[in-house]
Amino acid sequence: MRLAVLSDIHSNLEALRACVEHARGQGARRYAFLGDLVGYGADPVACLELIQELLGTEGIAVLGNHDQAALTGWCDEMGFEARDAIYWTREQFRERHYAFLRSLPLTARHRDFFFVHASAEYPEKWTYVTDGTQAARCMNASQAPVTLVGHVHHQLLYHTPEVGRPRSFHPTAGIPVPLSRQRRWLALVGSVGQPRDGNQAAAYAMLDDEQDTITFFRVVYDYLEAARKIVAAGLPERFARRLETAS
Repeated sequence: MRLAVLSDIHSNLEALRACVEHARGQGARRYAFLGDLVGYGADPVACLELIQELLGTEGIAVLGNHDQAALTGWCDEMGFEARDAIYWTREQFRERHYAFLRSLPLTARHRDFFFVHASAEYPEKWTYVTDGTQAARCMNASQAPVTLVGHVHHQLLYHTPEVGRPRSFHPTAGIPVPLSRQRRWLALVGSVGQPRDGNQAAAYAMLDDEQDTITFFRVVYDYLEAARKIVAAGLPERFARRLETAS
């Protein structure tokens, strides 16, 4: 079974559609979403409704910090422009959208896989996994062979060596990585809707639990149209420019 893992969509409908079409072409049968479904972008309602459709009865989704802010209206820890996007997003929602966000847990587990937006150590604190020490804490907290994480907007794969803290490497897009059962793994799957690694292409990953592999992908999409819609909606222009620069 192939499970497409997507994170940090950030209301970017163009990127989401492109990744879903690509994942279907790669044989995806189920979908997992690692949070930050909304925020920044111009299509929060359309993105949530497509995600709900994709989840069906067997999909997996967890809450992200932008989702929580949109749900509660509390976003004091965010910058002013991010707050503006959250306030605008809340104006677009109806009760059914809030109900969906309320239904999302902070973490989820399926077989050997653990899903979380930030770190499994304290998922409610929205900690970024940015080095081997934080990766080790996250993996120790999840107690799973494979932990899937978003939040960082970069693609990276950590693995446990025989001794010492986890090591990382940048996966090559489209090349399956065997998930040896002799190690534990932590995958930062990247961002569908707002990459920040200098590459405008949307990012997601695919798990194959029959072959025991994970494959990272980059998908070209119409980021200029997504940026245009941000400006047209009256959202902060910086979020549009960020799609163009991927920084």
